[in-house]
Amino acid sequence: MTTAHVLGFPRIGGQRELKFAIEAFWRGEIAETELAAVGSTLRRRHWQWQKDAGLDFASVGDFAWYDQVLNTAALLGALPSRFGFDAKALNLKQYFELARGNAGQPALEMTKWFDTNYHYLVPELDDHTRFDGGVDWFFHEVQEALAQGHAVKPVLLGPLSFLYLAKTKAAGLNKLGLAARIVPAYRRIIDKLAAQGVTWLQIDEPILGLELDASWLAAFEPVYRELAQGGMKLLLATYFDSVAAHAELLAELPVAGVHIDLVRAPEQLDALITHWPQDKILSAGVIDGRNIWAADLSAKLATLETAQARLGERLWVASSCSLLHSPVDLDSEDALDGELKSWLAFAKQKLSEVALLKTALVQGRAAVAEQLAASDAVAKARLTSRRIHNLAVKARVAALTAGDAQRTSTYSRRAEQQQAWLKLPSLPTTTIGSFPQTREIRAARAAFKRGELPEADYITAMQAEIRLVVEKQDALGLDVPVHGEAERNDMVEYFGEQLAGFTFTRFGWVQSYGSRCVKPPIIFGDVSRPKAMTVEWSRYAQSLTTKPMKGMLTGPVTILQWSFVRDDQPREQTCLQIALAIRDEVVDLEQAGIKVIQIDEPAFREGLPLKRGDWDAYLEWAGRAFRVSASGVVDSTQIHTHMCYSEFNDILPAIAAMDADVITIETSRSDMELLEAFGTFHYPNEIGPGVYDIHSPRVPPVAEMLRLIAKALDVVPFDRLWINPDCGLKTRGWPETEAALQNMLDATRQARAALAEGRKLVVDAAQAYTPVHGSGACSCH
Repeated sequence: MTTAHVLGFPRIGGQRELKFAIEAFWRGEIAETELAAVGSTLRRRHWQWQKDAGLDFASVGDFAWYDQVLNTAALLGALPSRFGFDAKALNLKQYFELARGNAGQPALEMTKWFDTNYHYLVPELDDHTRFDGGVDWFFHEVQEALAQGHAVKPVLLGPLSFLYLAKTKAAGLNKLGLAARIVPAYRRIIDKLAAQGVTWLQIDEPILGLELDASWLAAFEPVYRELAQGGMKLLLATYFDSVAAHAELLAELPVAGVHIDLVRAPEQLDALITHWPQDKILSAGVIDGRNIWAADLSAKLATLETAQARLGERLWVASSCSLLHSPVDLDSEDALDGELKSWLAFAKQKLSEVALLKTALVQGRAAVAEQLAASDAVAKARLTSRRIHNLAVKARVAALTAGDAQRTSTYSRRAEQQQAWLKLPSLPTTTIGSFPQTREIRAARAAFKRGELPEADYITAMQAEIRLVVEKQDALGLDVPVHGEAERNDMVEYFGEQLAGFTFTRFGWVQSYGSRCVKPPIIFGDVSRPKAMTVEWSRYAQSLTTKPMKGMLTGPVTILQWSFVRDDQPREQTCLQIALAIRDEVVDLEQAGIKVIQIDEPAFREGLPLKRGDWDAYLEWAGRAFRVSASGVVDSTQIHTHMCYSEFNDILPAIAAMDADVITIETSRSDMELLEAFGTFHYPNEIGPGVYDIHSPRVPPVAEMLRLIAKALDVVPFDRLWINPDCGLKTRGWPETEAALQNMLDATRQARAALAEGRKLVVDAAQAYTPVHGSGACSCH
């Protein structure tokens, strides 16, 4: 019989229960047993929802206290030796130290999970890495679900994806060569699961959606031949892109079934079912795990019926990927516009969509005729709604010319005009934009939104925070201050709330990393800017200082990437609409006297398609959108952008083509590794490499930052080098923020002195802490 399942479920809870419990544990307010109880409650609730919806399996092992890749490393026993932890005896305090760092060691690197806004912790591999087994949490959760009476399908990151996504810490170490060590560890896991009575294991190999070289592809057959000996039925799960190129490989692999993503790559179905083996399951991921639109069930069913005609009961129905990337429960949205709400489905509702499609396949369309008719009506209403379309916006995008996406003069001519009025010293200092969001700030903002705080009082409260931030920056001696963004809840949500074509939820939270959650806006229609969004805040901040105040905006690509985007037109068109809205804001800031303007694009690389063959088209329209947003100003206005926590090496020409006057990037966790590529490429404009990591309360000493500045000066000419933190300071407290910035300024002054004296900057190696290579998770938002 056709089987219905999902690849995973969000773990944070509909009210972010896990976030709040974890943060209380970090603060020492609750014990580990209390935190464990919250996790258990959430797991049991989510398994029961899957059963009640009519799914055939409860997905187990998708829960993580911080990250599923870190969980896998802890399960395998593959922890960095530098921490000195015993993987078998790992406790939650140590687990979180791996994720967040401690006094002796920086955290594991963190980077984007393929092309999502979720961040995973990157495993570290070296010559001493062992896969001798670690914590038993995975097996405890399986037993927990079995005891609750569920049919269990454990979920586990596959061995080849684990190795591929890891980073080597030993020169010459071949990651793929570790397959011989890791496979026995997976065999032991499979044997334990079999002993628990589990029959199916979902084993995720998302790297199959990438363009793998021949050696990695060749490793799948021997690895899975060995794993298949464990007697477990393996469902090999792929997602995020087409695996049609590997149809023959997947058909021949010794696994019981394969899952494919038919939302991101619907065209691959034909390639796989044409010669699909008679003894193998094909799981069809037709319900979108990454967006919030209610499925057009009739269209999805038509796709499944085509597949069922060939596969019969060997066809399974599923979500496209884990529902981790969706909000939890639409039923909580009691304040959402009724028409818009009818267009949506969150994770809990997607469970019912999957189950309904199974019912239709098993019992026929007549069994779900009423539900299909309702879905048809919703699809038609959304497509024809007048709320979606704005002809003036569409006409403005159509009228864009090449000149609208280009500054008037070259960077070198602009730089002369900018320095003529900025009069900045060598190695100018700034921050990325946000300053600590205190409880008082959040409370005032929440009270204002609830209507409990009058607007005039709210403005007064936020102006007081802005004044505090500006005074502290002036006291420190920062050259280009910012207003601190006290009034902003999130770097995307704040702008979306003021743009036409957006709507918002109350509880539409998704996990970005660890306890960090974001509530993406929903772009349902054509986008425009009814009025200025940031001008008055920036104008007020500029009135408090004689230094050039930097206006802070979020760029069009990042707003697109970090929103739930309409799926009825190309993303390029939506991005250009946003770009024109941001362009209007940039022009208004300039006219208000703000002539240093940062347009953040931390998600620029995140939007890259997984296959290189698709990169050029994306980079062309994404770069064009940024330039449209930035090119409405005169040459003397300095445009900054910020990018973080991505590998930029392979898209540097596209980043240079964005033509920002100054780019700031994350580099501290990577020990300036990312910056080296900019130097090799001879990046033509100004660069501000981050000299300290803002994701930890740790205050780096002066010598540490001085060493990073020295490394930067080896790569970037001094007259094009800026000094700044890695990212925004929103998540930090004031004590460590002030201390770290003071050290940054002290290090900068020492570097300037060395430059003025014509001597090479030399740092005492004994005092200069050397961080582990790696990158982290964006705190811009």
